[in-house]
Amino acid sequence: MAMIEKQFGRSVKIVRSDNRTEFKGLIPYFDANGIIFQTSCVHTPQQNGRVERKHRHILNVARALMFQANIPIFLWGECVLTAVHVINRTPSGLLGGKTPYEALTVHVPDHSHLRVFGCLCFVYDHRAKNDKFAPRSRKCVFVGYPHGKKGWKVYDFATGDIFVSRDVLFHEHEFPFPKAPTDEDVSEAVPTAPLIDEDLPSSSIETHTSPTATLSSSAEAGQSQDGEAEPIISLGRGLREKRTSVLLRDFVTHHVQHLSPSPSPPGSTCSSGMSYPIAHFVSCDRFSARHRAFLGAITAGMEPHSFREAMTDPGWCAAMQSEIKALEDNHTWDMQPLPPGKKALGSKWVYKIKYHSDGTVERLKARLVVFGNHQEEGIDYTETFAPVAKMVTVRVFLAVAAARNWELHQMDVHNAFLHGDLEEEVYMKLPPGFRTSQPGLVCRLRKSLYGLRQAPRCWFAKLAASLRKYGFTQSYSDYSLFTWCRDNISLHVLVYVDDLIIAGNDSDAITAFKHYLHTCFHMKDLGHLKYFLGVEVARSAVGIYLCQRKYTLDIISEAGLLGAKPASFPMEQHHGLALANGELLADAEPYRRLVGRLIYLSFTRPDVAYAVHILSQFMQAPCQEHWHAALRVVRYLKGCPGQGILLSSSCDLLLSGWCDSDWASCPLTRRSLSGWVVFLGSSPISWKTKKQHTVSRSSAEAEYRSMASITAELKWLKGLLLSLGVVHSRPMTLMCDSKSAIDIAQNPVFHERTKHIEVDCHYVRDALQDGLLTTHHVSTHDQLADIFTKALGKNQFLYLLRKLGICDLHAPT
Repeated sequence: MAMIEKQFGRSVKIVRSDNRTEFKGLIPYFDANGIIFQTSCVHTPQQNGRVERKHRHILNVARALMFQANIPIFLWGECVLTAVHVINRTPSGLLGGKTPYEALTVHVPDHSHLRVFGCLCFVYDHRAKNDKFAPRSRKCVFVGYPHGKKGWKVYDFATGDIFVSRDVLFHEHEFPFPKAPTDEDVSEAVPTAPLIDEDLPSSSIETHTSPTATLSSSAEAGQSQDGEAEPIISLGRGLREKRTSVLLRDFVTHHVQHLSPSPSPPGSTCSSGMSYPIAHFVSCDRFSARHRAFLGAITAGMEPHSFREAMTDPGWCAAMQSEIKALEDNHTWDMQPLPPGKKALGSKWVYKIKYHSDGTVERLKARLVVFGNHQEEGIDYTETFAPVAKMVTVRVFLAVAAARNWELHQMDVHNAFLHGDLEEEVYMKLPPGFRTSQPGLVCRLRKSLYGLRQAPRCWFAKLAASLRKYGFTQSYSDYSLFTWCRDNISLHVLVYVDDLIIAGNDSDAITAFKHYLHTCFHMKDLGHLKYFLGVEVARSAVGIYLCQRKYTLDIISEAGLLGAKPASFPMEQHHGLALANGELLADAEPYRRLVGRLIYLSFTRPDVAYAVHILSQFMQAPCQEHWHAALRVVRYLKGCPGQGILLSSSCDLLLSGWCDSDWASCPLTRRSLSGWVVFLGSSPISWKTKKQHTVSRSSAEAEYRSMASITAELKWLKGLLLSLGVVHSRPMTLMCDSKSAIDIAQNPVFHERTKHIEVDCHYVRDALQDGLLTTHHVSTHDQLADIFTKALGKNQFLYLLRKLGICDLHAPT
């Protein structure tokens, strides 16, 4: 009351309260200062309703703060004080939209100091000044706002102290206090070793002495509450009738609320009265029921981000049980005490929804991954390298299969890394969610496990040994390619980690080989090749069509451009992005993620290769101009999400290349840009856009360097084709639009303007003299590689796109 008189010039005249005895000591003070003290009748809180209502309001907010961050009960006072602080700075409808703080002080409150209550934070430790290697921070929890100080109140885990500091680093999405145990926690038995999670509530499970384990779960409790979707509240509509744009009918996403990621065909409901920009609701009325089922299936799945989240879904619980059973059946580890001087690695669960090629959910995959980043070289691992199939090899493999009408099958190795024999002595802590009846035991790994640095190498060595035992030979052009030949029968296997593509000209030989693989590993036969590494494979008499339509739609949806107007070409001419000096992005992670996804998309989209090359140069510090350029590429993809390449079945299996350069295209370094594309018959199999390593003194020199790059690629492809049984006896064709560069390659004339060119660039000249290569001049207008070296206008871009053999099976008719 004294503060009110001093700060606001008002005096308190009447005080009302209930009949609590603690107020009796204030009666002499009230009498001495002429303040009327009024009390309510006994058991009549209605007479003091305003205070009682505010008291409930404060406690409701305090409970919400406590439950949201799992705050222990001994900090209830800090929850109440923080609730009062937040309420006083929250706009109120009773005050005309003002906050209580503003109504009292006539000053708008500053909200910049507000933080998420109960979050993890690190406070600078001023005590560690004399020890250079002492920790510089204290792990704490944010518990409120002090009165009269510019700082934050924090609770120290180590000492239990509550103190105020201004030097605080907040992690507002992490809450360190563990969740309190509940009576609804249940357990489920799984057939494996006796294991359980130490981080879960201790009341959730019972231990058993028999060789069974219990996986703690709160799924039943979670599903009973979360299984029902909240009712959608209509926010009202204007009087003007709103219609969905016709541009959006081919691009849809469904806002589906499902607890488990099982396929569920969406209805025909849509938000026909939506407002732009559109992010989640687009009309799908014109789609077939099968197409709507596909779209609903690929958008309904939600992958959990933590073990606790996965435990709320029976499907993910079953997936984890299946994974543990597979590990036990494979004898991946032995349970034993940790030897002195050894350390045990941690582990985590990684969750992934596997889809069929039509977008329906194939299965839920839960994988146990070891923290291999804690391994030490020379102690628990040595060599780590393991080959995987190059993307170019995949395209060549499929192109030859299409031309020779080979059968294409796909197999997947279940828990592939578990088959590798581990030579080093490695120990792992118990998997999350499991425990043993005997304390102090850890897992001594006998087989390789996902996450170990040497796991890919161990697995590939095991697979390669099995293939060689069957009679396969390993290609020197790509070590992931294996070939088997007997008489006129040939089999070819392409390996990408645990995915195998099998091609051959004899069905019985393929069946026999599959049976052999089943005897060696736990295999899953996926039948004919339809979906590989996110690439959709469609085969007909015309050839094999490759596209990444689902992946493209995911990119568009993630960028929030499903309702945007499509662009007719990916990048503006004369873009000048290298000289852009706009405002840097506050968070560069979305830009890096988007460009990274575009890089993988270029596997079947040579039309975006140049744009991706330009955008990838600004990963370190992208600015607004770079972000807008990346979004333009996404808008271009929105106009043709199903576009891909056609590997023709009627090609002659002859290699031809097109190369081009853009002289001094980089305004910062003045280095030139090389671009080339290689065809196998009429099928595009290899393309690249790359900045040259040195500055060229002339456009002819830049073109000559591009010729050297594509010559190396052509010679490698010739050897790769030989591994697939394709003998390329005729000279390979190289198309170039620079007569000067062709003359330099064909005539070994010493010239003042070419004497400085490195010796390795004359690799082209040797290939011409050996008869491996022939060069031909082509006009700039018809130069197919022009699309890889510069941003073209709409007409020229579409013209070259047709020449490249890029098509769209999903184009509307």
